[in-house]
Amino acid sequence: MHGFLASSVGVTCAAALVLPLALSAPAQAGSSGVTSELAAPGTTQSLPLVPLSGERALGSAAPEQGLTRRDVRPFSLVGIVWDNPDSELHGRVQVRTRAAATGRWSGWQDVETHNHEHAADPDTAEGDSGRVRGSTAPLWVGDSDGVEVRVEAEVDERSTTGGDSPLPRGLRLELVAPGSDAASAGAQPDTAYTGARPGLPRAGAQGRAPRAGALSAPYAAVDTGRLAPASATEIPELAPNVIPALSQQETEREFLAERPAAEQRVKPHIGPRPRIVTRKGWGANEKLRERGFVYSKKVKAAFVHHTASGNNYSCSQVPSVIRSIYRYHVVSSGWRDIGYNFLVDKCGNIYEGRAGGVAKAVTGAHTLGFNTDSMGIAVLGSFGKTKPSASAVTAIAKLTAWKLGLFGVNPRGKTYLKSGGGNLYKKGKNVRLNVISGHRDGFSTECPGWRLYSKLGTARKAAAKYQGR
Repeated sequence: MHGFLASSVGVTCAAALVLPLALSAPAQAGSSGVTSELAAPGTTQSLPLVPLSGERALGSAAPEQGLTRRDVRPFSLVGIVWDNPDSELHGRVQVRTRAAATGRWSGWQDVETHNHEHAADPDTAEGDSGRVRGSTAPLWVGDSDGVEVRVEAEVDERSTTGGDSPLPRGLRLELVAPGSDAASAGAQPDTAYTGARPGLPRAGAQGRAPRAGALSAPYAAVDTGRLAPASATEIPELAPNVIPALSQQETEREFLAERPAAEQRVKPHIGPRPRIVTRKGWGANEKLRERGFVYSKKVKAAFVHHTASGNNYSCSQVPSVIRSIYRYHVVSSGWRDIGYNFLVDKCGNIYEGRAGGVAKAVTGAHTLGFNTDSMGIAVLGSFGKTKPSASAVTAIAKLTAWKLGLFGVNPRGKTYLKSGGGNLYKKGKNVRLNVISGHRDGFSTECPGWRLYSKLGTARKAAAKYQGR
């Protein structure tokens, strides 16, 4: 693995616990544009699925598991997990939910079965942790307090997973309540640390105040030849809520300040830094994730994804949506952190994803086989049939122009990545890819949806223009 673990302190996530939920208070929009809410802990209910008797209205008598309509504690996002991440769920997953505010039941909604394509690479510490589960894509349903679910197997030669059932073993329904950002720094009941937590510096221990627009160590531009263990780890109490945008000139000046004197005479091709909402800004509970960071040597490519979580969200809800996906990735799926490096909403806002520094080559869990030397950008929503907003496409272009520019990469170019193993390319194969690729270019999947995938040419052209190419 071309990276290193910056800290050995880990976290054990008990993803199968059924936990008490607290009803979130109504969200209020803060002046920063980031949602703020009254304190309420994020929690997860994990309910085992059971066989459903008789034929259901899905078109066949295939083996089926699920849960009949029932009352549950409040939640906003759903997904299905199972025991063995190497087992695939071939079939159809559908849910119905009851809105907490109105008591009305939704129609049946499909949950994307997801199967492997978003995950840590094989033979990595994260992929081989023993905590990882198989999982569907998450589905955002909003504030709900009732649920019904059915999972019907697709019976063919691919769906044999051992035993008498073609469905994976240990199917569970995960119901996630995002909690509020005000509670993000508090301990959560489904998290237990092993080992001692490193001490945090005292307030004021950072010396003089940074200049306007400057970033603290975890966020600053990085010299890829000097990637260091995160002795100055992300400190939620000290991190900004928002990293402000910089002009082209300001970005170049910040970038060149990190370079050796001999390189400062060469004008860089780097786009202006866009505004980025940090993990603190969207309310990440930093106690959920593992403490250390894993880095690649550089960022050579960007993979664009959709979260497949549906399009029924408002931009004011996005912090809650991201907190839910984060909890689903870590607590339910067993990953070390949220899988994506960045997320983008329909209004064009950009959010920091996996911890470790927005300007650094943080290794994610977004494109199985190609997480090394790449970054993953997920647009919130489903884009198989729905066209992405122009604002979201522009945000992809701005983000890639800046981040790829930090590593001297042309967004309109090609690059080679070595496969870590997947369903399209064997482990060890050098694969030629577009610098800005869709998830489907590295793995056989519909992600990021055809309507978003068809916009990547536009994003490449715009990103190169932002870089001054």
